[in-house]
Amino acid sequence: MSSRIVRLATLALSFSVVGLTNPRPGAAQERMPLLPANELTADQREAIDELRRVRDIELRGPWIPLLRSPEVLQRARAMGDYLRYDSALPAHLSELLILLTAREWTQQYEWHAHRDIALDAGISAETVAAIAAGRRPPQMSTEEAALYELFDELHRHRGVSDTTYAVALELFGEQGIVDALGIVGYYTLLAMVMNTARTALPAGATPGLPSLP
Repeated sequence: MSSRIVRLATLALSFSVVGLTNPRPGAAQERMPLLPANELTADQREAIDELRRVRDIELRGPWIPLLRSPEVLQRARAMGDYLRYDSALPAHLSELLILLTAREWTQQYEWHAHRDIALDAGISAETVAAIAAGRRPPQMSTEEAALYELFDELHRHRGVSDTTYAVALELFGEQGIVDALGIVGYYTLLAMVMNTARTALPAGATPGLPSLP
């Protein structure tokens, strides 16, 4: 048996053990930490410069692991520029969807980054607390409830009922629905990247999402 086959068999055994133990994202050492400046490629430097120019931020959070593929970083950032700041949905509804996505993936960095933004945008503290606990918020506006149902059905059933779609269509129109799905998809991408990379919270921050059964 070749050494390559032996290595693959060992990896397969390791994967089965990992699947049984199922460690929580972020429970172990960060897999894709900040890259040393002297090791960056020209494309990576360009991606960082563009992030600074467009977003006026330094490399942090999901951008650190995404830098391993600078083209993905650039294209994800461009999509996020629209979905985060210029979509057809008002800020508080966008932030509601972001919090729901962070909860769905138990993505602590995403939750930490957007919890206070959601509160400032007008999402009630009771709604934020219910989402963190994995519960349906007891009191939501008509628009919030419509997006909650859209999100919930999509994740539970991989589709949306005619009734839920009709309500969303009346409230947001086709562009609003597509933008809502874009926000969920974009922040799902960031959540998957950070969960895989085990992206750390900022120094001094504590996890805001409890584990769910």
